[in-house]
Amino acid sequence: MTAVPSRVVLLDSITQVDALHAGFCVVTGSHGGVSAARYASAVAARVYVFNDAGVGKDAAGIAALALLDALGIAAVTVAHDSARIGEARDTWDNGVISHQNAAAGGIGLLPGARLSAALAALADVPVDDG
Repeated sequence: MTAVPSRVVLLDSITQVDALHAGFCVVTGSHGGVSAARYASAVAARVYVFNDAGVGKDAAGIAALALLDALGIAAVTVAHDSARIGEARDTWDNGVISHQNAAAGGIGLLPGARLSAALAALADVPVDDG
């Protein structure tokens, strides 16, 4: 298991996100569907991580990316075959980024990158509030 930086929080379910997680890199075990975006949009995290759940019909497994991008919130998914759905720790330890929204791409989170390495680097960089 790799160490988790202090500005990264692991949540098995996006339903566990709350106001205390604002500004953190939030790694979830949840799929990246519309319902996940509803929870995530309530808390302005630095970035959200979901499982792509195989992407699914009409890209339902990654729908949260576009919805959160419209709000200026960075979000990525990890490949369903790189990490277990529902397990944030496995997502952190083994996840490989599969999809990103524009906001995530703008902060250097790109498909093919190992999630823990990408977020560890990002978590050490101060947030630029403008």
